[in-house]
Amino acid sequence: MREIAYQKCINPTCGATYSISEVLFNCHKCGSLLDVLYDWDRTPMPREMSFFETRWGTRESIVDFSGVWRFRELLPFARERDIVTIGEGRTNMQTADLLAREIGMRPGNLFLQYEGLNPSGSFKDNGMTAAFTLARMLGRKRVACASTGNTSASLAMFASLSATNGGQAKQGIVFIGTGKIAYGKLSQALDYGALTLQIEGDFDACLRRVREASDQLGLYLMNSVNPFRLEGQKAIMYRILEARDWHVPDWIIVPGGNLGNSSAFGKAYAELYELGLVDKIPRLAVIVAHGANTLYELHERQGLRWNKGYVDCEKIGTLYNRMDQSGYKPHTIASAIEISRPVNLPKCLRALDTMNGLVRQVSDDDILEHKAMVGRFGFGCEPASGASVAGLNMLLREKVISPDEDVVCILTGHELKDPDATVRYHTGIDMKAAEPPPAKPVTGKYANVPIRVADDIDAICKILDEHSIVEPDRGALPVGQST
Repeated sequence: MREIAYQKCINPTCGATYSISEVLFNCHKCGSLLDVLYDWDRTPMPREMSFFETRWGTRESIVDFSGVWRFRELLPFARERDIVTIGEGRTNMQTADLLAREIGMRPGNLFLQYEGLNPSGSFKDNGMTAAFTLARMLGRKRVACASTGNTSASLAMFASLSATNGGQAKQGIVFIGTGKIAYGKLSQALDYGALTLQIEGDFDACLRRVREASDQLGLYLMNSVNPFRLEGQKAIMYRILEARDWHVPDWIIVPGGNLGNSSAFGKAYAELYELGLVDKIPRLAVIVAHGANTLYELHERQGLRWNKGYVDCEKIGTLYNRMDQSGYKPHTIASAIEISRPVNLPKCLRALDTMNGLVRQVSDDDILEHKAMVGRFGFGCEPASGASVAGLNMLLREKVISPDEDVVCILTGHELKDPDATVRYHTGIDMKAAEPPPAKPVTGKYANVPIRVADDIDAICKILDEHSIVEPDRGALPVGQST
């Protein structure tokens, strides 16, 4: 009898299946990506999603406290005793009325899903809890990843805490590219004790080398090519439904880098619809940066589609060969999505098909402007997250999205992941330079430039009066006096 959970090749001409105990990141027969699939008929399943609300009242349970594992019936590959959790998924969805007004949406229709509230500060913890759970089930002691920052931070944190709750200690190993990581993220990997290797190359080079090292040394790979990573990331969609009283939004908008999130979201909704737990599937918009626009080039310009799994790999190969010949390297201020060869491209094409999706590209200037807009009218976020709101604004102008539709933008990481980009936007000063050059002109609409003022109370009060947004209260008593 087949296991309740198993792995299956996504290539329809192959369709090979494997046990979850087999450590694979591609099909051994054809090299395609793998899915984690379930025999739902053998899995106890609630009749309604509202069942999961009952677990809010059992905070003493570490698995119910997790915003991933309280939905464990939808992730039935793990035994409860093997679950590795650090309280991931305790995130917030904000009704962003001020931001909605700013970009021309009807208040009450725009929501920001803020994954920066995860323990390591990004959405990666959703996937890492699932991948570490499988690593515990398999007895793996060394875990590794290539990273532009967030993956390394999350892996390092989980590895540092892996010996808690009776678990086995694990060594975290991260491969980063030269100059291709935000310091806020690198500081986490270093602080949490990960063995950090800085490779002379970009993310794609790091991923290639970490996969080779994993094959030769038996490291357990934690990048999103690991299908169990994507299983955990499905829970972001479950929490959005939970926050909306189980009503499905019209649109999900997400930044696109290695395309793990978009792939996971498509799988989540396909499964929920199959199980009868939702009555519709939202549309998906994946937003990439101009300087790392592989998905946009292939999907929007060249018409590459999922095509029931028969993906035109020749188009992909032709583009990648052209990149190699021209020496192309991805380049964007949003380091988290600075990836030119997204490993989950086929799965993302499937998600776009499942969710009637589309792809847009935005400039770095638009990313920073909308990142600042999020900060001014909502939560702060890392640069990559600004791409989702920039994409929404573009789709509103194109009249693809109506101001009356319900839209959820995914904010993937915390603002302090890349504070240098924020400071540079508001001041024009490059904080990463060894000797910062003179500040560049500040032109952003939402720039909040610090005002230089003398150490003089009269000068300070004059500045405060000139910049007051309310009438000064001249009748107020001095501090320390009372009636």
